[in-house]
Amino acid sequence: MSDTPAVELDSIWKRFPGVTANAGATLRVRPGSVHAVLGENGAGKTTLMNVLAGVYRPDEGRVLIDGTEQHFSKPADAIAAGVAMVHQEFRLIPTFTVAENVALAESPTLINTSRLETEVAKLADRFGLATEPDKEVWQLSMGERQRVEILKALWRDARVLILDEPTAVLTPAEADELGRITAAMADDGRAIIFISHKLDEVTSFCDDATVLRHGATVAGDIPVSTLDATRLAELMVGEATAVSQRRTRTTPVADRVVLDVAELSVVDVHGRAVVDGVDLTVRAGEIVGVAGVAGNGQRPLADAIAGLRPTQHGTIRLRGESLDGRSPRARNDAGLAYVPEDRIGVGLAPRMNVIENAMMRAYRALSKGPFIDRRAATRHADDLVERYRVKVAKLQNPMAGLSGGNLQRLLVGRELDVSPAVVIAAQPTRGLDVQGVAAIQQILLEQAASDAGILLISEDLEELFALSDRILVMHEGSIAGVFDPDTASRADVGAAMAGSRTAAT
Repeated sequence: MSDTPAVELDSIWKRFPGVTANAGATLRVRPGSVHAVLGENGAGKTTLMNVLAGVYRPDEGRVLIDGTEQHFSKPADAIAAGVAMVHQEFRLIPTFTVAENVALAESPTLINTSRLETEVAKLADRFGLATEPDKEVWQLSMGERQRVEILKALWRDARVLILDEPTAVLTPAEADELGRITAAMADDGRAIIFISHKLDEVTSFCDDATVLRHGATVAGDIPVSTLDATRLAELMVGEATAVSQRRTRTTPVADRVVLDVAELSVVDVHGRAVVDGVDLTVRAGEIVGVAGVAGNGQRPLADAIAGLRPTQHGTIRLRGESLDGRSPRARNDAGLAYVPEDRIGVGLAPRMNVIENAMMRAYRALSKGPFIDRRAATRHADDLVERYRVKVAKLQNPMAGLSGGNLQRLLVGRELDVSPAVVIAAQPTRGLDVQGVAAIQQILLEQAASDAGILLISEDLEELFALSDRILVMHEGSIAGVFDPDTASRADVGAAMAGSRTAAT
C-alpha cells in the first residue's frame, strides 16, 4: 500500500458571514482504510466534507487526492477526481430501477438495459451489495436504497467515499452489514470516510479517526484500536459524557394513563395504511420508546397524535379526554407537547429570528390586545435561551444561523416550557453531537421525573435502551413487539425491527 495519503486536507479555512466554519482543519486518510471524522455539532465536519466533495471552495488551504493538489469548483470536479459522497438524504429517482439510478449520468434510456443490469449485478456481487438491478427504487427499504447510493459511487470508480451518518436509517443487522461492506471496499484499496455520532460504530468499523473542535483538528490519524468510546467522547467535547448508560429508576411508574391510543390507523395520499391498528398507552412519569427503521409509520403516528395528520380509524385520549377532531393548538392547550423530527421544516421557521421562534407557543400570553408585547417576547426568548443553554449571538438573528444542537435545544425548550402532561419526542437527538445528545436526554428525564408521560421515537437503540421503561417496535405501520429494556437484547429488538413479530415483555 502506498505511503501517499488517498486524501490530504491541509490547513483548510472556510468562512461564512459572521462564522468561521473551518479554522485550519487538517485530515489525512490512508488508502485502504475506514477513517472516522468526529466532532460536535458546529465543529466543522460537514463544511470540511463539502470542501472535499467540491460543494465549497476553501478560502485557504490545499486539497490533495493521491498526492496531487486539486481545485474543485463543483461536485462534478470531485467526482471526476474519484471523490463521491453518500448523503443522509438519498438522491435517487423512485420510479427508476436500481440499474437506471446507478448509471443515471449515462442516460439509461439510450443504453442496453439488459446489459446494464448484468454489469450492475456484477459490481454489487463484487462488494457484497445485495440488490436487484431491475427493481424500482420506490419498492426498496432504506438499507437497500443506501446500497444503491454506494453502487452509484462505485460505478463511477470512486476511490474516496464519504459516508455521512450512514447508519441513521438502518436496522442493527443492516448497520453490521454496512460495516462489512465498508471493510470490503477498504480491502479493495479505497479510502472510506465515515461520519457518525455513534461511537460504538466508530470503534467497530473504523481504522483511524480525526476529531474536530471549533473548526480545527484537535486530534488526527488516531488508530481507533488504541481508543474506546469514552476517550473519543472526551476528545470531541473535552470531557467524558455518558449518553448510553441505563438510567436507574428510583420511583415506580404511576398507574395513571395519560396517553391512550387505540386501534389507530392512518393512510397516505395513495390510500395505503402507514399506521395500521396501533394500540399503545403511556403512563404518568413513564418513557415509552418506539423503535423502528425509518419509514415504518413512526412519523405518521406522531403527526396523527399531534393532530397534524387525519386518522382513518381509532381514538386518541389525553388524560381520559378524547382528542379526536381537535386542532394541533387545542391538543397543545390540553397538555400535549410535540417535538417533531423535522426541526427545520415543521418545528421552526429558519428565516424568522430567535425571539419569533421562541414565542410561537406563548404568543397569546405575550400579547397586548392584537399586538405582541415585544419586550415580554424578548424576555421570554432570553429566558428559554438561558435555561436550555442555547448558544446564540443575538436574539434578533435568524434561526438558520444556529447549529443543529442549538436549534434542537430551543425547539425542545419551547415545547416543554408549558409543563405538558404528555410529550411526543420524535428523533429528538438525531444528528446531535455527544454533548447535545446528553443535554436533550437529560431534559426528557427531567420531564418524566415531573410526572409527564413521554413517547420517545428514536432510531438509536442505545438511546432507547438507556431511557425507556418499555420499548415498542414498529414495522410496516404496526407494533411488531413490546420489550422490557432491562431484559431484552439488542438482537431481539433488531429482529422485530426487521419484521420478526415478537410479543416479548
